[in-house]
Amino acid sequence: MICLSIQHRNLGEILGILGRADVEMAEIRLDRCPLSIEEIEELFSGSDTPLVATCRISEVFESLRKENAGLDDRQLQLNAYTTVQERLAAAIKAGAQYADLEIEAPPSVSRRIRRVASECGTLLIRSFHDFSGTPSAEGLKAIVEKCVSFGADVVKIVTTATCEADVARVMSLYGECAPGSLIAFCMGEAGRKSRLDCLREGAPYTYCSLGEGEETASGQWTLTEMNEALYGSFRRETGREPLAMPSSKSFAQRAIIAAALAEGTSCLSGYSPCGDNESALTVARALGAEVKEEGSVLSIKGIGASPGCLSLESLHVGESGFLTRMMIPLMASLGGGSCSITGEKTLLNRPLKGAEEIMMSFGVRLSGNMVPLTITGLLVNGRAEISGKDGSQLISGLLAALPLGEKNSTVYVTDPRSIPYMFITVDVLKKFGISIGSEMEGGDDFLSSGDWSLCSGITFKVKGGQKYKAADFSIEGDWSSAANFLVAGAVFGQCELEGLDTGSLQADLSIMDILTQAGASLSQVGDDHKGLIHIQKAPLSAFDTDANNCPDLFPIIAILAAFCEGESHIAGVGRLASKESDRGKAILSMLSRMGVPAAIDHDILTIRGMSLSRRILSGNLLHGGEYTSNHDHRMVMALKVASLGADSPITIDDTACVSKSFPSFLPLFDKFIGANV
Repeated sequence: MICLSIQHRNLGEILGILGRADVEMAEIRLDRCPLSIEEIEELFSGSDTPLVATCRISEVFESLRKENAGLDDRQLQLNAYTTVQERLAAAIKAGAQYADLEIEAPPSVSRRIRRVASECGTLLIRSFHDFSGTPSAEGLKAIVEKCVSFGADVVKIVTTATCEADVARVMSLYGECAPGSLIAFCMGEAGRKSRLDCLREGAPYTYCSLGEGEETASGQWTLTEMNEALYGSFRRETGREPLAMPSSKSFAQRAIIAAALAEGTSCLSGYSPCGDNESALTVARALGAEVKEEGSVLSIKGIGASPGCLSLESLHVGESGFLTRMMIPLMASLGGGSCSITGEKTLLNRPLKGAEEIMMSFGVRLSGNMVPLTITGLLVNGRAEISGKDGSQLISGLLAALPLGEKNSTVYVTDPRSIPYMFITVDVLKKFGISIGSEMEGGDDFLSSGDWSLCSGITFKVKGGQKYKAADFSIEGDWSSAANFLVAGAVFGQCELEGLDTGSLQADLSIMDILTQAGASLSQVGDDHKGLIHIQKAPLSAFDTDANNCPDLFPIIAILAAFCEGESHIAGVGRLASKESDRGKAILSMLSRMGVPAAIDHDILTIRGMSLSRRILSGNLLHGGEYTSNHDHRMVMALKVASLGADSPITIDDTACVSKSFPSFLPLFDKFIGANV
């Protein structure tokens, strides 16, 4: 990325510069810009552009000397330390992405800034500048080690070059440092080219000036020169117009089935159609519910469900794995003791792992572990211990069915996966008058952090004899769909999304945490957790995440990892085998074809990525060509995002399958990129 160094500007002028389309990142020279502490706080808290806060001690010292001629140098030095500390701390607390502190800073200042940066999640740059020459190779290595030992997240080494040998010594440091952890280049005319070459070596960003005469150091490129040298003909324009996300099918499908079971008429607003949602409406009608669609509003008159109230011989669930598992326990409760579940397309090849064993715990037999299958027997309420290792969907079905039985039930789930989806079910059922108690357990790490991935077991307590009651329910926007646009914005430009709830129970809200860990610049407009989401391109680094609870994110975060400098690790591959495709194999095949080093070891996918800048300069853009989606809607969306960073067009054999979850994705994506790719 290109970081514009801004100096000698007031607050209004800086904000105007940051609003320019060609500025993707900026360094604010707090030692040279006439900003009060209040203005610093306003600037760094109000900007979506990734900002670096820099305040050089020597510059502040000279400024104070001019203003306070009567003070001795010792007092001026102490005042300079205080000023630097106050300005950097204010910027960090307000939201600076990076803070640059010289390695010469005294220990007291260093400790304070390190502590504040750590508390606020700001990356700390410890920098060394030599304006007279370039130290020896051994001297440079020692400086790097000193910066690291003094708390550097990123080491910055800038020297003055008089010959190619000076540049070579500085650039050789990249072989000694982890990807993305070093910014090293040379000043002076001899070092000018190194300001661009550092990106090819893995620097997270480089510096440039606003124009001629605006340089902060000798040999600095202008913004126009650097943009042309880096991006050249590579142009991926992303739209600034907010994009409305479709309704969450996780919420929609559950709400449709609950409304179908309820007494009275429910009104579900915010609905958007997709293959799986339409299958849920088909199921609701098959149960006997009356469904009316008016734009984005569904009106569903339910059947007032009770055990044994139906005598359906078969039920068609379309291509929805969730509906299959949701309806197995429900039909075992509502039906007359025997019912067949039928489906279509990829569903016919997806095994229902663990379903037979779980249903036997409640007195129900299944004819096999794949659709079509036959359910035999009536659901028996009671106590059971079941495994959650194969997912949450059948458990959601049990939670929906057991309240209808006469007796109370206790379900203890061991090794739970996709935990958020279970609680989405509990949340939706609550809106329709069904009460379910729950208790999660785990070790000390879980108790202290609340991280669902550390939960070792869940007990659900279900009171029998309950009835579904009609409800008016607004369906929230879908984070699974949003993840694709958020990743595209983080890597290639920017993006604004509306219709999302950051207080959601949806598992794929985890994309916000993953992007933040990778270094993306995220913000939300207003204090309401339903405000506009904005994401801005920023230097991205490798991340580690556990996707066991959000397996639908795997394809798109694999593409994210391909553009993150370093080696990323994504746990939860075992959850992918029974999706619309064997997603683990499909993702690995996709990455291999694109030229991205990747491997699966047991349950972990490892991806070695490069920043977009490094890919462009080193000729390592993703390989274009013909790709298969494996008839998997989420693979289609990931491939379309990947196409923005490919060296030639990517063509996909089957894009129609995207209608399963997001029928409007392709035209919306074309709108997002301006149809320029």
